[in-house]
Amino acid sequence: MNTIAASSEKPFSNGAVLASYLLEAHFEFLRVLRTPAFAVPTLLFPPMFYLLFGLLLNRGNHDAAQYLFATYSVFGVMAPGLFGFGVGVAVERERGWLSLKRVAPMPPGAYLLAKMAMAALFAGIIYAALAAMAAALGGVRLALAQWLLLGAIAAFGVLPFCALGLVIGSRANAAAAPAIVNFIYLPMAFLSGLWIPLSMLPGVLSQIAPLWPAYHLAELALGVIGQGSSSGSVPWHILALVAFTAACFAIARRRLARAE
Repeated sequence: MNTIAASSEKPFSNGAVLASYLLEAHFEFLRVLRTPAFAVPTLLFPPMFYLLFGLLLNRGNHDAAQYLFATYSVFGVMAPGLFGFGVGVAVERERGWLSLKRVAPMPPGAYLLAKMAMAALFAGIIYAALAAMAAALGGVRLALAQWLLLGAIAAFGVLPFCALGLVIGSRANAAAAPAIVNFIYLPMAFLSGLWIPLSMLPGVLSQIAPLWPAYHLAELALGVIGQGSSSGSVPWHILALVAFTAACFAIARRRLARAE
C-alpha cells in the first residue's frame, strides 16, 4: 500500500495525465453500458415518454411538440447525473472502490471527471434521439443555431444533477440510494414544469419552482425556442445553476473528506 501511495505522488507528464483521464472515462462508459439497470432506462425512458406524451397525445400540435421537446431534453439529462453519481458513487463507496481509487496512481479528479464525461455523453445521446424524433415525427423546425444551443444546454446542464447525485452518493448507502434518487428525480421533474407547463398547475407550484435546478435549466431551454416565461432572465438562471452546483459539490467534498 505504501508503494502505491508513494507512486501516486510522483508527477505525471502531460501525456500520462491525458491518457489517465481518457482511460478512466473510457472504462466508466463501458461500465455503465454493461449495467443494463442504468443504461436501458436512462437511454430509453425520455424518448419513450416524449413519443407518447409529446407526439402521440398531441398529434398535429407543433407548439406542444416543440415545448415538450425542450422540457423532455431537460428531463433526459437529469437521469445520467442523478443515477450515475447518486447510485454509482454510493455503491463504489460501500464496496471500497472509492478508497482504492484514492490511493491508485492516477491524477486527482480523474474519477469525478470521468463520471461527468459519462453523464454528458449520455445526455448528448438522449438529446440526439429526442431531436431526431422531434424533427421527423413532431414537425419541429428550428434554426441550426437553436439545435446546437439546445444540445449545449443538455450537455452542460447535466452538471447540477451530477453535483446533487454526488451529495446523495456521499451520504446514502447502496441500498437506499436508488430510492432516494427516484424520490427526487420524478417529483422535481413534475414540479419544474417538465411534463405539464407551470401555468396549468396551481400557483403555489410556480412560486416554489425556482428552488429546483430543473426549472432553471428548462427555462434556458425554453428561452432558446421562444417559449420561456417572462419571470427571470438568462443570467439569473445560469447564476442559480452555478450556485446550486458549487454548493452541492462543496457539501459532497466535505462529506467524502470526513468519511476518509
